[in-house]
Amino acid sequence: MPTTTLLWLLPVFPLLAFVLIVLFTNRNKALSHTLAVGAAFLSWLGAMVIFVRALQIGPEALAEHPIDSWVNWIPTGDSFLKIGVMLDPLTAAVLFFVAWTILMIFVYSIGYHNFGQPEGDHDQKGLPPHGATIVDEHGHKHVVPSVEPMYSRFFAYIGLFAFGMYLLAVSDNLLTLFVGWEIMGLCSYLLIGFWFAKPSARAAGIKAFMTTRVGDVFMLLGIAYLYKATGTLSFQDIFKPEMLHALANVDSGVLGLSAAGLIGLLLFIGTVGKSAQWPLHVWLPDAMEGPTPVSAMIHAATMVSAGVYMVIRMFPLLKAGSANEAFLSPLAVMAFIGAFTALFAATIAVAQNDIKRVLAYSTISQLGYMIAALGAGSYIAATFHLITHAFFKALLFLGSGSVIHGMEHGVLHTGNHDVDPQDMFNMGGLAKKMPITFWTFLIGGFALSGFPVLTAGFWSKDEILSTAFLSGHRVVFWTLAVAAFLTAFYTMRQITLTFLGEPRTKEAEHAQETPWTMTVPLMVLAFFAVTAGWIGIPETFPGLGGILPNWFHHWVGATYETLLEEAHLVGEMAEGHSLVPLMTSLTVSLGGLFLGWLTYKDVKSPDPATDPLKKWLGPVHTVLQNKYYFDELYQVIFIRPAAWFAEVFTFRWVDRGAIDGTIHAIARTVFDAGKALAYGFDLPVISGAGDLIGNTVRSFGRAFRVVQTGRVQDYMVAAMTSVVAFGALVYYLLVFAH
Repeated sequence: MPTTTLLWLLPVFPLLAFVLIVLFTNRNKALSHTLAVGAAFLSWLGAMVIFVRALQIGPEALAEHPIDSWVNWIPTGDSFLKIGVMLDPLTAAVLFFVAWTILMIFVYSIGYHNFGQPEGDHDQKGLPPHGATIVDEHGHKHVVPSVEPMYSRFFAYIGLFAFGMYLLAVSDNLLTLFVGWEIMGLCSYLLIGFWFAKPSARAAGIKAFMTTRVGDVFMLLGIAYLYKATGTLSFQDIFKPEMLHALANVDSGVLGLSAAGLIGLLLFIGTVGKSAQWPLHVWLPDAMEGPTPVSAMIHAATMVSAGVYMVIRMFPLLKAGSANEAFLSPLAVMAFIGAFTALFAATIAVAQNDIKRVLAYSTISQLGYMIAALGAGSYIAATFHLITHAFFKALLFLGSGSVIHGMEHGVLHTGNHDVDPQDMFNMGGLAKKMPITFWTFLIGGFALSGFPVLTAGFWSKDEILSTAFLSGHRVVFWTLAVAAFLTAFYTMRQITLTFLGEPRTKEAEHAQETPWTMTVPLMVLAFFAVTAGWIGIPETFPGLGGILPNWFHHWVGATYETLLEEAHLVGEMAEGHSLVPLMTSLTVSLGGLFLGWLTYKDVKSPDPATDPLKKWLGPVHTVLQNKYYFDELYQVIFIRPAAWFAEVFTFRWVDRGAIDGTIHAIARTVFDAGKALAYGFDLPVISGAGDLIGNTVRSFGRAFRVVQTGRVQDYMVAAMTSVVAFGALVYYLLVFAH
């Protein structure tokens, strides 16, 4: 099958599964998940075939002559807006991690939504069957939850979610990229609020949808401006050197930015919303209200990854827009927002007790690293961390779901439903209860922390720090270094509280390992959380440089290397190699991990008030735990004024006062005119004429009704009289007519 055909088919498989589940198989849970997983597998298989073919072509040839295919879509007068697919080195790299993470999440979802075992079965761990009644240690009876009642709907939604990401990844233009972008925005709303009977889930879905729409409006403005300026949305046309120079030399008239600078800034605001960067970060932690596979999809495979991918894809335009080094140029803004967000979110994560919420703020922080890397001028480092992060963050979220399920078993056994199975202080000692989950989670946590050499996260994070340091962005470098230290600290805090020591609650004592459908994806992702970094070991790295070629740098770098050189957009880089970033990476990673373990290894109580960090930081800990009160601040600044505006101004003044008042005034005027017409014309003229005719007929009837006596004799006399009169008349006419 031609590569272009495969590119077209990648998004089609999950879309087809969505349609079939919604229309035909939604009542059959097994068939529904089979269709969804089968579609994910076919897309994975197609992506792997495409990736292998890309390797055979080589990065330089693929970058110089991307494989593409397009068709006319929307007529625009003399031309058409086109939709198409494209394969270049960047697309191939992104498809690899998207395909693997999506497939693993789909498989995991089967075990996640099947809490126990099918009726009549028990596995070797002794898990009870669905619908079974169990008796806890207090003699209380509990019914094991059945399969998720909206099971088929869930698999339909994640199929549509996967379609949006595949469409975005293979698009050769901004228009269809934006279509996939918005489909994922819809799916995030549907899946974050999946358990819509729960008020907090409904609110979280709405919050995510509305917050990301803010960024999307600006992104759409950027797309419209770009089309107006260039007449095209095709990446290959936009990135021609002459087009980039033209955009860089046209003054936009806004903040001293060129057209390229303003377009890049508008597009980046879309990423701020989609990838939850400050100040539009508030939706992502609340997204934990959805099922855990949804969290993994959003944080690793689709939603937030799409935001970073878009600015990586548009890097030549962002670079051209920053050529004049304006204060608010796209790359300068990205460097600030990325570094600030990385540190800001990391400080919040250290004070969270919900196992998923810690990971949510971790994602916000790690996305900040990628944005900062782009701001420092390296799309290669940003892409490298995007891919490694996808693997270890999917692993961590799926691992957290496994932990929560294990704790929920404990809750069922004890019958104490007041215990929060997501609060890490209620855990402890789970390494013995859930060994597969523990070891895979440990690998993911070490990768997130940048554990030296052995994990993928170390290599990608070290490249970002090196890029920031060598490009002269020293403030960005030290900010990211502090954030990396905090990342290692809160990760080890999470691992220690969850898995190490002794169980702090009876629920943790009864926790059990989850089914193979959940643990196998964890093992696969753990493999990539270790090995994905080996393809990007710097050639200058002491001891290991040169043993393995820096394949990733060569591969992804080829995407825009020639183009940037021809457009004279290659940035200045310090000569040689510095050990400062490397030593900093080693110090913050190992130091943060050790301090996290040292701080929390002796925690024995499930009471969060015993948190050592709370004792050290005092009121500052409260501020961090409450996320700097950003939700409350936005309530005061945006939500309440918007609600007041909608209630008082729009509803009372505009709707009821102006609109309803105008309509009522018109109605009263028409009513009064009708009333005047009725009394002045209708009653005296129309009704009077009708009444006159009626009265005349009535009078005539009354006058002649005397002839209706009811006596035959009278009728005979009247008839004879009529005949005589008629005869006389005829005689008169005959005689006198002549």
